[in-house]
Amino acid sequence: MIRDTIKTATVTAMKAGDKQRTAALRLIGAKIKDRDIELRTASQKPEDDALVVEVLMKMAKQRRESIGMFESGGRTELADQEKGELAVIEEFLPQQMSEAETRAAIAAIKAELGATSVKDMGRVMAELKARHATSLDMSKASGLVKEALS
Repeated sequence: MIRDTIKTATVTAMKAGDKQRTAALRLIGAKIKDRDIELRTASQKPEDDALVVEVLMKMAKQRRESIGMFESGGRTELADQEKGELAVIEEFLPQQMSEAETRAAIAAIKAELGATSVKDMGRVMAELKARHATSLDMSKASGLVKEALS
C-alpha cells in the first residue's frame, strides 16, 4: 500500500536528517489524513490506494501551478521549494501514461462507445477517468479527447 510506503519513507527521512524531504512527506501524510476525515461520513469510500493517488495527483497539480506562478513572479527560491516537494510527491505516484498510450486509450474508448462528435466528450471522459484515473493527468487528457472527437 502506498500509505505504508509513505510512512516508512517519512521515518527514513527523519532518521537521515533530511529536513526538506521529511517536511514534504509529513505534508503528504497530513493531506491524506485530511481526506480520511472528509470521508468519515461518506456512504462509499474509495479503495485506499486510489484515495492516496487521488490526493497525490491533486497535490502534484497544485505544485505545478505554484511553480509556474512563482517563476513568472521572479520568486525562484519559492519555485525551487515547490519543485522539491513535487519531486517527493511524484515518487509515490504510479507511472503516468505517455501521450501515445493516452491517445491509444482514447481511441479504444471512442470506438467502444461509438463516440463521433464533441457532444460525446463527457461519456468518453467519464470512461477514461473510470479506467485510467490513477495513471493519467485528466487535464491533459481532456485536450486529447477533444482533439480526437473533432
